[in-house]
Amino acid sequence: MAEQLPPLSVDELLTTTRTVRRRLDLERPVSREVVEECLRIGFQAPNGSNLQLYDWVLVDDPGLRSAMGDIYRGGLEAQLAASARAERAKTPSPYPDTTAQRRISASVYHLIERMQDVPVLVVPTLSGRMEGRSIFDQASRWGSVIPTVWNFMLALRSRGLGSAWTTIHLHREEDMADLLGIPYQRVTQVGLFPVAYTIGTDFQPADRSLAEEKIHWNAW
Repeated sequence: MAEQLPPLSVDELLTTTRTVRRRLDLERPVSREVVEECLRIGFQAPNGSNLQLYDWVLVDDPGLRSAMGDIYRGGLEAQLAASARAERAKTPSPYPDTTAQRRISASVYHLIERMQDVPVLVVPTLSGRMEGRSIFDQASRWGSVIPTVWNFMLALRSRGLGSAWTTIHLHREEDMADLLGIPYQRVTQVGLFPVAYTIGTDFQPADRSLAEEKIHWNAW
């Protein structure tokens, strides 16, 4: 049984489970037991027709983690190239240049540089390729894995660990599939989740004041 934090209330757990990048402890080992324990809690989340159309690749091998870090950075290069094309096309960035966004960017780049040093890297997959599927089918598939991922992250938090839902490597999804033996033609990768104990556990609720403007009753 993994060590747990002093009990958090349900509301505390839900409001203080944060995306963790800089505060991942890269020196402290993470046992397979604790990751699998958290994942089994994840599996209890609702999923479409109880079909459980997902698989999970968990990586703790240092050589594989190093190669995954290289692919992740290759994904960044592709993203930067796409951003440069958007700039030339004068497409507005969805991310405003604010102090908060610059802080997030610094955190993202910190993780990009150290991804290979994270004790466990998790790659969930969904059955089937998402390209060309209807909005209904895509929503059904994503809706079957997102609750599981969130359950997993809540379970990590309750045990003093943290993670982040990262997607940058999906620019190089096929490369990651080749590395990890994932059947690319039959499944879609959901993301890459670094898993480590956190440096401290004193996470706080985030500022979501802008979300208050997003509440619509009866009509937009």
